[in-house]
Amino acid sequence: MQPAHSGNEGSSSANLQKWGPIVGIVLGVGAVVGLVVATGGDDDDTTDTTATDTSATETTATDVEPEATDPDGEEPEGTEPEATEPDSTEPEATEPEATEPDQPSGDITYPLSFAEAEEQGVAVEWGERCDTELGTVAMKWYFAPGCYAPFEGDNGGATATGVTADSIKVVQYLGPDDDPIISYLTDAIAVDDSNDDAEATLRSMLDMFSSYYEFYGRSIDYETYVSSGIANDEVTARADAVRIAEDFEPFAVLGGPALTNAFADELAARGIVCIGCTPGQPQAWYADRAPYVYGLAIGAAQARDHGREFISKRLIGGNASFAGDEAYQGQPRTFGHVYLSSSPESPALADDFVSGLTADGADVVEVLPYTLDPGSIQQQASQIVAKLKSSAVTTVVIAGDGVAPRDITREATAQEYFPEWVLVAPALSDLTAFGRTYDQSQWANAFGVTHGAVPVTPEESGYFALYRWWTGEEPPAADTIGVLIPNMALLVSGIQQTGPDLTPENMSAALFDGPTTTPGITEPFLSYGERGYWDGVDFSGVDDAALIWWDESAEGPDEIRKDGTGMYVFVDGGTRYLPGEWPAESALFDPAGGITIYEVAPAEETPPDYPSPAG
Repeated sequence: MQPAHSGNEGSSSANLQKWGPIVGIVLGVGAVVGLVVATGGDDDDTTDTTATDTSATETTATDVEPEATDPDGEEPEGTEPEATEPDSTEPEATEPEATEPDQPSGDITYPLSFAEAEEQGVAVEWGERCDTELGTVAMKWYFAPGCYAPFEGDNGGATATGVTADSIKVVQYLGPDDDPIISYLTDAIAVDDSNDDAEATLRSMLDMFSSYYEFYGRSIDYETYVSSGIANDEVTARADAVRIAEDFEPFAVLGGPALTNAFADELAARGIVCIGCTPGQPQAWYADRAPYVYGLAIGAAQARDHGREFISKRLIGGNASFAGDEAYQGQPRTFGHVYLSSSPESPALADDFVSGLTADGADVVEVLPYTLDPGSIQQQASQIVAKLKSSAVTTVVIAGDGVAPRDITREATAQEYFPEWVLVAPALSDLTAFGRTYDQSQWANAFGVTHGAVPVTPEESGYFALYRWWTGEEPPAADTIGVLIPNMALLVSGIQQTGPDLTPENMSAALFDGPTTTPGITEPFLSYGERGYWDGVDFSGVDDAALIWWDESAEGPDEIRKDGTGMYVFVDGGTRYLPGEWPAESALFDPAGGITIYEVAPAEETPPDYPSPAG
């Protein structure tokens, strides 16, 4: 077994499955996969998979918050919530005033993890949901969280908007079943899960989380909201956020439109937590909206930093030896950058990335954006390839979605152009399911950086297996469960770690001050806050990356359990790198040490075989 990292950093536990990001709700640049922070355990070391010592009492709210607008861009009128002063920490007049929760007799201060109880010598009746030998909840999931003391006493009542003494209002956003942009993406790999399938799956998993996690006397009052707007419709996205805020008054919203940040912007302005509700944004964007918006995947700029480090250490200064055109193989690399333009931030991200490569010595001669427009993508592909070939680009660095490379590679073959293809900040293009749809004579020369991890057969690991353990059945949303559940899993983890005094500020402190996650071969490394991996505060989850290359002759299942030919190979058994750890040498296109998929999770990542609650 190869090490999970080339270095020794990291801690706690998480689940980010390589097979997760199939549906377009995570398409936005930088939004690559599904994941969950799940911390807790049985010793004091915050770098251990089972250690949790978070106490969320400090606030991290910004002094100035973005203004909310109505769907037409005007200031909200009448009884609409004030945008600049979201009532996230004070109850409404009709609710009892929030107070410090009364503690039961004894020495328990909530939240109290198993590790803290052991350290403090506090006796706790953990109940059947806790495996007291491990200090984690008894779920058949290697990344099960640590046990938290069952709550007794006064939880403070209405501690925030959407929170009462008995419930926490949570709204799940779902896009329309007939969104043409999302259909364009999912049809390419024959994903057909419906919103009804998604809701049924989400509700079953919520039942599971509610059975094992501690919510301090409250239950989650869960509602779904189906939008009528397509993935990039900013007007409808903002109107949806206003409607959700006014009609539901939730504490948190899960999910959002794939190709606009307007939805998240409006929710944040109204003091509502939202998780996985925007395409990837620069960290400054999240900071301006703290403590309300959280990304699950790696940040857009962070992903490009990984790509820059890999290219600078491994490719710059060498010949294009992996190109399909033999003439290119003996030439020094000349770079072109092709990127998906999905938001106003996209050009700036591309410019910063190219400037960094140029400073590192790369000869970048073309920078070419494209938009995700099914009606014009073929024409865009033809123009892009013509420019790349005319400029004699040997190495195409592509930061894009899962479908456009199909058109671009087909057009490259049509124009008899065979360069190296380098993945950076991939959004679905690093999945085998999509790679099989590309021109294989081109993709045989593809390699690059992925923020997903080596997949494990879905029936044996991840949310698919967890759902089947809980219910005894396959999930209704079998193809997309990997992107549906992580947002919910992060929220329930944050609620558990925060304790009874649930506010957006306190939950932010719980996530940012708590342990990071444990490095793993089949899982990424996650952290929030200031950990030293990135400049400033990190509002995105994934921090590390792995190296992959395309083997057009490999056979096996893809991320949605469909057998076929052509698979991504993870270099060195899936070794993962944090920023600054990328090596100068790597075994690209060398089958030795490479892995496409694990049939079962490695022994050290296999959970105890708890009996299924379904019998």
